[in-house]
Amino acid sequence: MGAPGSPYTRKMIAYLRYRRISYTLHWGGIRGAPEGYPEPKVRLLPTFYFHRPDGEIEAMVDSTPIIRRLETEYEERATLPADPVLRFLNHLIEDYADEWVTKAMFHYRWAHEADAEHAAPLLVYWSMPTMARSDAEAMADMFSKRQIERLYVVGSNAVTAETIEASYIRLLGILDGLIARQGYVLGARPSSADFALYGQLTQLTTVEPSSAALASERYQRVRAWVDRVEDLSGVRPERGDWLAVDAAGETLKPLLDEIGRVYAPFLLANARAAMAGEDRFETEIDGRPWSQPTFPYQAKCLHWIRESFASLSADDRARIHALLDGTGCEPLLA
Repeated sequence: MGAPGSPYTRKMIAYLRYRRISYTLHWGGIRGAPEGYPEPKVRLLPTFYFHRPDGEIEAMVDSTPIIRRLETEYEERATLPADPVLRFLNHLIEDYADEWVTKAMFHYRWAHEADAEHAAPLLVYWSMPTMARSDAEAMADMFSKRQIERLYVVGSNAVTAETIEASYIRLLGILDGLIARQGYVLGARPSSADFALYGQLTQLTTVEPSSAALASERYQRVRAWVDRVEDLSGVRPERGDWLAVDAAGETLKPLLDEIGRVYAPFLLANARAAMAGEDRFETEIDGRPWSQPTFPYQAKCLHWIRESFASLSADDRARIHALLDGTGCEPLLA
């Protein structure tokens, strides 16, 4: 179950299409689970429903663990590189897309009046297209007000807006270079990191007028790439299509620098606050003040990055240290 306005739903639909995994899609969003399906412990989109061995249906949310499950259940057309170093970088980039780029998505959707007025009715009609216009308008107004009041949760405010918007524009430029060079982030075939970035960009480059205009005016290659990634079922990946690890440092440096510039300081400050039991934190990101509520889930994200790194061999850890040297990502490995 998902919604067109959910970047994680779009991430997973494109992933399933590329991997040629059969699925049935229930459009939802505002309403609960489809009839006959269980509610997940936490209501998030997308929600996946798997058949357990006993025949019961299990509800599962969180796109990254779902992808890891599907990567073990289906072998063909994998989106996780076989090389452990490249696989770790994929984890880091996917996490950045899911947890940092989504701040730009939420910010652009609700921080600007014109964008909010554009998005709110879409979110209602995506879920309930037959709703009467007067009812839809009332629900859109209510939903918009609630979301605007929640901007502070992701750290969007008058002080941090410049940091968020500048980071989004830099990302477009970085992706423009990577796509021109090799087609995707980690080579000539898509990875789960590509689908994570794509998910956020389906909203930023097509739904929100302000951020979409920036992409269309300056980075048409990226805007076109979003349309192509929507359905990569015809791509025929080869093993040699992955980026060579010895070329990863030079090729990925701009993206890793960006992660070290904005996402690493956020993750570290958030984790310190979570460990101290503090409900909000203040730090500096990209030379500007940053404050927001503490996110326990994103403290887990840092733990999972470090856990993934610690599971590697000493040689692979050394290679990753060399690749990340000078990017600002090094503290994530501590």
